[in-house]
Amino acid sequence: MKSSPPYLVAILLCTFNGSRFLSEQLNSFESQTHHSWFVIASDDGSSDGTLDILLHYQNKWPTGKLIIRRGPENGFCSNFLSLACDPTISADFYAFCDQDDVWLPSKLSTALSSISHYGVSDKPALYCGRTVYVDEALKKIGASRPYSFPPNFRNALVQSIAGGNTMVFNSSTKVLLESIGRVQHASHDWWLYQLVTGVGGIVIYDKEPQVLYRQHNDALVGGNTSILQGTERFSAVLKGRFKRWCDVNNSALFAAEDYLLNENKVTLNLFRLMRAANFKDRIRLFGVVGLYRQSRLGTISLYLAVLLKKV
Repeated sequence: MKSSPPYLVAILLCTFNGSRFLSEQLNSFESQTHHSWFVIASDDGSSDGTLDILLHYQNKWPTGKLIIRRGPENGFCSNFLSLACDPTISADFYAFCDQDDVWLPSKLSTALSSISHYGVSDKPALYCGRTVYVDEALKKIGASRPYSFPPNFRNALVQSIAGGNTMVFNSSTKVLLESIGRVQHASHDWWLYQLVTGVGGIVIYDKEPQVLYRQHNDALVGGNTSILQGTERFSAVLKGRFKRWCDVNNSALFAAEDYLLNENKVTLNLFRLMRAANFKDRIRLFGVVGLYRQSRLGTISLYLAVLLKKV
């Protein structure tokens, strides 16, 4: 196992009625091979024992190791961005964290070593990757699909490549988020992927999972491994959910437009033209923009969605 430099990591943990599984996640921080970290827990109005658990660990850990604050109570994306865009939170690196997962011991050290390999400090850098799907008892039930196509803005416009529970990012990314401010977006992880690729930053996708992603009835977002789940997601596209996400994301990208590379500004404008165009021009512009998803079947589904004006 490669050792990572003694960078300070701020773990951005968002909670809401997470008492069933929160302790296991907090315990997994203690097991990290990288020890230089602290937790900012933003609770979105829990009515169960979540705050009691957080207070227990706050008293158990050294002073300053766990800071608890009140969230905006406007959904998970708003809660995460309230942390990521807060200039008073300062560290070398930042890690999004869900309340119900378990991190493998090498999670932080692997992420930091991966980013450090590129030697990036003056440009945004984002580490993300696959997850192991587990049930409520942490028994393995599958894994997220490995992606091979390059992570870039043309993919980010139509797909979130990885869950926020895998994401670690550098200070340059944090400064960028602060500069743009909190936006309305379909998801904080998708926003981060769009933003880092849009400005020409580095995205590192790890095919070796570092997170046990717990699947349960209360999970906000579940895995996508079965044919049934894939069918359900395409059904949601047909019902207009994906189009509504694109509407919200497009509005958020207006706030970031001045930060995008010129070539990505062109891509974004073509994407907007495609969405508003008639049938013939939509098909033509789809080819011009070069949008794609991380599987050929996914790209075919995207093409069908464009045909039906569901993007």
